[in-house]
Amino acid sequence: MGVVSVKVDPSGRVVIPKELRDALGIPQGGELRLSIVDGELRGLTRMAAIEQVRAKYAALPVREGNGRSGVDDLIAARRAEAARDAGP
Repeated sequence: MGVVSVKVDPSGRVVIPKELRDALGIPQGGELRLSIVDGELRGLTRMAAIEQVRAKYAALPVREGNGRSGVDDLIAARRAEAARDAGP
């Protein structure tokens, strides 16, 4: 898909063409995270943001010893805490 020109209305709103929304998987009423990077306005969908976080943490090395990541340890600790809070 090539470059698409859009107009900004007096309230600062921009309409994202349907073809682009469909290509990005933006549902009606969906949200974008907007940022300025190197002078460009960039929009990131919620799912794309989640995938970036997953990729970032998946690349972290596994700790020596038990072979689990810090995330695994955190999840295990939270589950244990929840079990204690639930009681017998």
